[in-house]
Amino acid sequence: MLPTSSERSRRGAPNRTYHSMSTYLRRIVKPKQMDVEYTLWLMLQLCLSPKTAYRHAAYHKQTKNQWCRDDPAYLVVCCLFVAFSAAGYCVAFGTSFWGGLAVTAYAVFVEFLGLGALIATLAWAVANRFLRKKLLPSHAVEQRVEWMYAFDVQCNSFFPLFLLLHVVQFLLLPLLLANNVLGPILSNALHAVAFSYYHYLNFLGYSALPFLEGTELFLYPVALVLLAIPFAIVFAFNPTAVTLRWYLTLTG
Repeated sequence: MLPTSSERSRRGAPNRTYHSMSTYLRRIVKPKQMDVEYTLWLMLQLCLSPKTAYRHAAYHKQTKNQWCRDDPAYLVVCCLFVAFSAAGYCVAFGTSFWGGLAVTAYAVFVEFLGLGALIATLAWAVANRFLRKKLLPSHAVEQRVEWMYAFDVQCNSFFPLFLLLHVVQFLLLPLLLANNVLGPILSNALHAVAFSYYHYLNFLGYSALPFLEGTELFLYPVALVLLAIPFAIVFAFNPTAVTLRWYLTLTG
């Protein structure tokens, strides 16, 4: 008996994933093959018109037969931005060279890459387990969320959050760390906007996939963020001050 389209899809998925990953890793050490101009355009669209950015994921599927990017330029540029930002904080707070190196390595490899991979894996598992459409037309090929696409979504969502909680926060530090009522209020407001937009971009990333349903699940954390803000303000919790103290402990 001939295999069904669903069976063929499952058999081909590991091969496609391996090919995509190997191509991605090969290009990451070849800067000339990276499209940095498109990456910067995409970052701008994620801040100004995120739906436009995710329409290009559909174009990528049509041309490359995969939802994920095969160009590591976005990942490399994000790593550089995070490293420069962490180094800037270290210079501003007068940390030692080795302390600054520790903070920079932690920001890039733990917070961005490590935590990002973990979040992407959880979202990938949830989407494939619970959000795929159960009823498909008889001629349709069963599809699954690619792990690399989940990681792309995570990286896309991270960039506006990075701008708010690294760049804008740095510029507003005198206000955010002020020893008065205004400091915690501004800090919580900034974090609320950053994390709400982060989860909104996650929602857009998964809702762009036509074989998923119920992707509003990725918006639920926004409600938790908004509910937590009044309590954080009442108890004078300042996330900016807490984050900076944590980074300073890494410097020894």
